[in-house]
Amino acid sequence: MTTVTGPIPYRIPKRRGPVLTFIVQQPLGAIGLVAIVAMVLASVFAEVVAPYDPLEVNYAAILAAPSADYWFGTDAFGRDILSRVIYGARTALAVGVLSSLIGCVLGTLLGTASAYFGSTTDLVIQRFVDIMLAFPIVVLALVVVAALGKNVIGGIDVNLIIAISIPIVPKVARVARSAALSVRQMPYIDAARAAGFSHSRIVMRHMIPNIMAPVLILFTAFIAQAILLEASLSFLGLGVTEPTAAWGLMLSGNSADFYEQAPWVIIFPGLAISFAVFAFNLFGDSLRDWLDPKLKI
Repeated sequence: MTTVTGPIPYRIPKRRGPVLTFIVQQPLGAIGLVAIVAMVLASVFAEVVAPYDPLEVNYAAILAAPSADYWFGTDAFGRDILSRVIYGARTALAVGVLSSLIGCVLGTLLGTASAYFGSTTDLVIQRFVDIMLAFPIVVLALVVVAALGKNVIGGIDVNLIIAISIPIVPKVARVARSAALSVRQMPYIDAARAAGFSHSRIVMRHMIPNIMAPVLILFTAFIAQAILLEASLSFLGLGVTEPTAAWGLMLSGNSADFYEQAPWVIIFPGLAISFAVFAFNLFGDSLRDWLDPKLKI
């Protein structure tokens, strides 16, 4: 029988990266992330992935059923629905990401400033937030987009992005204020004030970075809401206009007249909207569970 002499070598365990850790701990969130990445890649490389030009009209194949030539069928103008769904991902992601980003940035600045300055500033900002929260998000977006009109740049309506981002601001501001109130009581904030740092430096360098976890979760969640809201406004004729490929626009117009004869004209755009919203919600919920220490066992 042999005996082991000497110290037993210690092996340092390998540390997983944040992405791998998230995949292992949140498998459902990983599925949502994969779906989001697939959507982004399809929209970026739409010229390569899409089988046809989304604006190409084929009068010989009007309302053609799904087949080997047209996997998702064609619409009332003979345009390939699969190609328009792929290109529509560009519109949905551009509007969703930009709207959510603008709303979260403005809401974070507003909520953090409200918590930091307090007193009259906090009172005025919060009453303004309360007024904006009194309006349903769809109604507020409708009012803003109707008031601003259209300003299309590069196929994307800039005013539509602004209209969708405005209802996001008060919701983010309320959450950011709650998180910033606890950060304001930390000793390093008092130390920064004692050191003579400016208000803007304290807010930007010491407060906002420490409340980014809930803001990041809201950012992913509001992308899904922005995509759904863009589709709703486009369906009502207040969003993206023809001939731009957009999921909500594909559900409106002639599609409502031919849904019984050609149900694929509304099925596939509707599935695309549901798929995108589900993917972002799944990823956002998993990201919340992963970042929030209160929800960890």
